[in-house]
Amino acid sequence: MDFTSLTAAALAALAALAAGPQAGAPAEPGGAGTAARPIAHDLRITVSEDGSRHSSRTHTLTCEPTGGDHPEGDAACDLLIGAHARGADLFAPVPANTMCTQQHGGPATASITGRWNGEPVRATFSRANGCEIARWDAMVPVLPSTVPQPS
Repeated sequence: MDFTSLTAAALAALAALAAGPQAGAPAEPGGAGTAARPIAHDLRITVSEDGSRHSSRTHTLTCEPTGGDHPEGDAACDLLIGAHARGADLFAPVPANTMCTQQHGGPATASITGRWNGEPVRATFSRANGCEIARWDAMVPVLPSTVPQPS
């Protein structure tokens, strides 16, 4: 191959690389040339009925589409998506200086970490007073109901 042919071949290869892998092909979600879209709602939920690490259990939850191993994934996603649509932040802590009833709702604790609507989430829950009990109850079925179920 002479110098002119070699130069032309190199230029053609560079032009093809510059055009990218999508050149001449339709863009399809998840196809070649497209970046995978990260899941915007991806949570890890850890609950301990008695407040200890030894009794804790962890579930994963993804929404839109619903996935993970959460036992009530569809209902949990419906609650969170509905709250977000109304502008409610169910992950927010009880505001400082809030007056709460001094009642004890049990030793259960929970933590939720991950991403919701693409934003980082790091929330902890307890049943230490009336405000925390109400906050926990607002998260059922994301968190389990601690009310004994009739047998």
